Amino acid sequence: MGETAAPEIWFYHLERSTLDQVLPELLDRTLRRGWRAQIRVTEPRLMEQIDERLWTWRDESFLAHGLAEAPHAGRQPILLTSGDGGLNPNGAQALFIVDDAEIGELEGWTRCFIIFDGQDDAALTGARERWRTLKAAGADLAYWKQTDEGWLRAA
Repeated sequence: MGETAAPEIWFYHLERSTLDQVLPELLDRTLRRGWRAQIRVTEPRLMEQIDERLWTWRDESFLAHGLAEAPHAGRQPILLTSGDGGLNPNGAQALFIVDDAEIGELEGWTRCFIIFDGQDDAALTGARERWRTLKAAGADLAYWKQTDEGWLRAA
């Protein structure tokens, strides 16, 4: 078996928008790319909020998704999980880490999005520590920052 390439790891620093606003847009772009996605969270309440938000994302559309513990998880284009990262039942290429969830094993993913709230000191400190740890491990990193014009790749 050949070696698989390490995924790109993109940090999204929320400063002007909320997770509720940014996550559906990123997921929509991911699906339009032909990829599947997995969203990893730690807090059950946040998972419920994301679940509801994806069903009501736009008046004219929704983002089809399911929960990892529900039947037919492997058929979902977007899967919400609170797992530690060992499984990828829907064969997703994109992994979304929110709420300081564990990244877990990254082998097999194409891109990992780490989304954090820049107004939350603990989230900011955690993201900086993750960046340092991943950079020291030689990961392919990118840092995206919100500007008045949209997202700017700052590193």
